[in-house]
Amino acid sequence: MTEPLYRTDPYLREAPARVVALTPEGGIVLDQTVFYPTGGGQPGDAGILRWEGGQIEIATAVKGEAGAVVLIPAEPQPLPPRGAEVEQVLAWERRHRLMRVHTALHLLSVVIPLPVTGGQISADKGRLDFNMEEPPSDVAALEAALNALILRDLPVTEDWISDQELADNPALVKTMSVMPPMGQGRVRLIRIGAGGDQVDLQPCGGTHVARTGEIGLVRLGKIEKKGRMNRRVSLLLV
Repeated sequence: MTEPLYRTDPYLREAPARVVALTPEGGIVLDQTVFYPTGGGQPGDAGILRWEGGQIEIATAVKGEAGAVVLIPAEPQPLPPRGAEVEQVLAWERRHRLMRVHTALHLLSVVIPLPVTGGQISADKGRLDFNMEEPPSDVAALEAALNALILRDLPVTEDWISDQELADNPALVKTMSVMPPMGQGRVRLIRIGAGGDQVDLQPCGGTHVARTGEIGLVRLGKIEKKGRMNRRVSLLLV
């Protein structure tokens, strides 16, 4: 199992590690990593891996078996040997933009309080699909409400509940198509706001900014019809 340093500190940009395995496909498994693996609509991180006598560009990271995170090189070239001590350097600007978009999408699900049927995150924009029969009548008002939440500079924190607590509170799950990972005994929640200022609480394994003000202003894109009861709403970082 790879220790997920990105979960305890999503702002960690560099960290040492040790190579514990190399996959037959040419992937690299470390004992701990700052690289978030693709999941929950958020793409895997990119960056660089350095070791004595070598360096390799990492294109992305994916989930492997038994809790491993597999780093995928951008091009075929010599890999660090198993047991090597390496230094991880995250492509930070890209990661930070992904964090901003991801947190903004959580807020989008607040201003559009409908079940979510899908979603996707990139470094410049993101989108959520909603179980929505008719499109919103006033997109400008939705955009204004979303930016108002961002400008409140609310804290973004994590909490944990048991699998059973989640099962007893199904309303926490906003996504219709993807259930949060269960079976590990506990589930991670992302909370936006605190106390009487709390605006959102939902299961999520991704990386987020520490406060909503860090997102910056966003713009809503076009709203597309993706089925009789499905509308796609996109947002872009300004």
